[in-house]
Amino acid sequence: MKLYVIVPLCALITLTQQAPSRDKCVCEFTNSEKVFPHDKLSTAEDNASRCNTYITPRKTLELESLMLGLERRLPRLEEDVATLEREDDGELYGVISLQVIENELLEIMQLIDRLNSTTLEDQHLAINATKQLEDLNAEMKELETYDITGLVKRQRENQLLKSNLTKCRNRRPTTQPTEPPRGNCPRGQFQNITGPRMYIEGEYPGSYKYGAWGRDSKPEAGKESWHWLVMMTSSDRYSNYIRLYSSLSALIVGQSTPGNVEIHSSNPTTNTIQGPNVVMYRGALYYNCYNEDEVCRFNLNSKTVDNIKLPKGTRYNSKGNFCHLDECYPFTDLDLATDESGVWVTYTTKQDFGNLVLSKVEDDEPLRLGQTWHTSVYKQGMTNTFMVCGVLYATRYVDKETEEIFYSFDTTTGVENFNLGIFFKKMYPNILSLNYSPVDQMLHAYCDSYMVSYKVVFS
Repeated sequence: MKLYVIVPLCALITLTQQAPSRDKCVCEFTNSEKVFPHDKLSTAEDNASRCNTYITPRKTLELESLMLGLERRLPRLEEDVATLEREDDGELYGVISLQVIENELLEIMQLIDRLNSTTLEDQHLAINATKQLEDLNAEMKELETYDITGLVKRQRENQLLKSNLTKCRNRRPTTQPTEPPRGNCPRGQFQNITGPRMYIEGEYPGSYKYGAWGRDSKPEAGKESWHWLVMMTSSDRYSNYIRLYSSLSALIVGQSTPGNVEIHSSNPTTNTIQGPNVVMYRGALYYNCYNEDEVCRFNLNSKTVDNIKLPKGTRYNSKGNFCHLDECYPFTDLDLATDESGVWVTYTTKQDFGNLVLSKVEDDEPLRLGQTWHTSVYKQGMTNTFMVCGVLYATRYVDKETEEIFYSFDTTTGVENFNLGIFFKKMYPNILSLNYSPVDQMLHAYCDSYMVSYKVVFS
């Protein structure tokens, strides 16, 4: 609706006609209103724009991530100290335990230092932002005095009405699916996700757009709290190592122990990593082998690689990617996933005409491909997949701030659901890898070089 305001010209100006002469007629124009201060309006707009760049949701989430890391780290330290006090033999065991505790204390101190620094920055930011907002409020009130017709007030009312109408139209359900997939899950039915719960820049903020991170879905003894990170360090497509962290707090502060575990010194080369969709299970990294339609398994202990070839006609080398309307994510032909039962891989083939195919990867010796399911959902119409309790879920791009879990396939019943309608907020426009961890029931997302996590909600 457009608003037209008709103002009599006589209300704004005064025309005075002087006595006519024989040669010409002269009119004197007098503006009875104050001159509008355009420079003040421009300054107010610039200040508001700068204020928006200073205060972002990511700053709050960074503080929450640090608090979460500290919250998880302290109980572990208390447990280790109690164990040492209970089982100290005064010899080698006590020395080793003290060294472990010393390392944990060092990590906690680094986390506290970073937390103190972040808190101090936030305090200064809050003080400056409050002052700027007060100044902006005073400037805008002064500028409104020039609006003698009340036009700004009416525009504000119209904008509020439009905003409420848009919210009403776009209101989306975030509750349980209309037909929750059954699967076989000891925790109940997957219903929703909450968050983001954590946001991490890591050691190399903004450096590597593509990658993946998470936890071993079936960790070895003593490595239950370990986290891993794989970054596409060559052309945003390839990598040749996995980076390990002894805890979440170590990942947050960027303290990698034992550091990089290298698959090969060259990148890329045979059996190195191609594409960001990688997972870790039972001390081994699973990924798309370089330049092959194969799944590779790299054992971090023995430093050996074995692989399994996918069915004939499998699309690879960026011919069957995840996509949305604006772009496709290169070299996402194969997507590895983990859940309570093990490792899975999704892909597409020529004979399936681009529809998604799901196979179970059996981590036997040698590695082999288990049961395969053929779905009726088009792979390039989605942006990611993940598994929870034997049920496949697929996401799609809604807008720069929102992603939707729209599809599920139950491997127990074979039932497909195209209308889940589970929406969640993104920190960055593109989620380039997404995987579920049954260890902590979290979804780990890698978004344009940043690590984000979401909590899975069960019924």
